[in-house]
Amino acid sequence: MKRLRILLLGKNGQLGWEAERQLFCYGDVFAYDFPEIDFMKPETVLPLIDKIKPDLIYNAVAYTNVDKAEQEPENVGLINAVTPGLIAEKCMNQNIPLVHISTDYVFDGKKGQDYTEEDEPNPINVYGCTKLDGERNVIQSGCDYLIFRTSWVYSMRTGGFLQKVIEWAQKNEELRIVNDQVGNPTWARTLAILSISILPLLSGDLKNFFQQNKGVYHLAGGGSASRFDWTRFILENLPNHVPAVVKSVIPAKTTDFPSPANRPPHSALNCDLFEKKFHLNIPGWKESLSLAING
Repeated sequence: MKRLRILLLGKNGQLGWEAERQLFCYGDVFAYDFPEIDFMKPETVLPLIDKIKPDLIYNAVAYTNVDKAEQEPENVGLINAVTPGLIAEKCMNQNIPLVHISTDYVFDGKKGQDYTEEDEPNPINVYGCTKLDGERNVIQSGCDYLIFRTSWVYSMRTGGFLQKVIEWAQKNEELRIVNDQVGNPTWARTLAILSISILPLLSGDLKNFFQQNKGVYHLAGGGSASRFDWTRFILENLPNHVPAVVKSVIPAKTTDFPSPANRPPHSALNCDLFEKKFHLNIPGWKESLSLAING
């Protein structure tokens, strides 16, 4: 059987870093990120597809700074919507299956319950709007795709919420954390494993698999939590070598921390469809978080 050629876009992000470490077991992985490629300049991305001739494209690139996105919507739109759409068109023309990652922020959070794939998106910030546009561009291209919406992705690498909490815990005796934002804390490693393990990479029967399962799926950590609950669990499971000085965590409201972008109050995702469709169990967010911190 020929070795698969897999093009991974966004290798340095939380998800892309983990995805590369899963994908290399299945074939030849060609992994890129900025500045080698620039999603604000599609001409740096599209020629790679012609050059590499991949059997699969895994797109983990996204502009994820929700507040900064409000200040530069054109750039965000290029990264999250326009270039993914052009990649999808290329995939359509060259018969290449595409895995594309989206977000819970396509929803406004007003439902008050976990969102299913049947719920109508209604984003309330630039980030969410551009990610929804990206979904639609991929779908409208006509290519064979799997779109995975996820939520509150974290890892032990720098820059994410988990690392911020650990840093805060070492500098502050008291933390004030919002308790009126609810989502699914999602370990990047779990997301990478689940999104890749369903693919028939060993058999190479990708075309048939994507045609039969094409669609949008919710894929995030099992169960939901507020940022306050998430923070408390992080602090309760800090490794002994972390010199934490924090003594208390105080619940706060989103309105206590004015920011440029609106956040959906309850954007947690119901992932039942993914579990039923692909016969996999999504680990609970607490179990995953404990492994991430102490592993």
